[in-house]
Amino acid sequence: MVGTDGFFITRRHQLAALAALHAIPGVYPFPDYPTAGGLLSYGVSLMDAYRQAGVYAGRILKGSKPADLPITQPTKFEFVINVWTAKALDLTIPPSFHLRADKVID
Repeated sequence: MVGTDGFFITRRHQLAALAALHAIPGVYPFPDYPTAGGLLSYGVSLMDAYRQAGVYAGRILKGSKPADLPITQPTKFEFVINVWTAKALDLTIPPSFHLRADKVID
């Protein structure tokens, strides 16, 4: 399991390659990792988080005080599976995972 850190996201290709080299199934926080060859990711939708940041910025620019804005929690999450990596690791991904995934990389 790789945490959400700017350093790790910049090294996603290296992390995915090391996990594959040592036959370690990796779980990652962002879809960029399975795209780079990692097994799967489950985490906050970055597009939704960026959109919410834009909404907050707009409210501040219109005069709202930042201290008066409510604290929100993420509500949209993404689940991405890389089938090629699963096959390389000799793992079987259950059909229920395929149905629940937001994206399946074949």
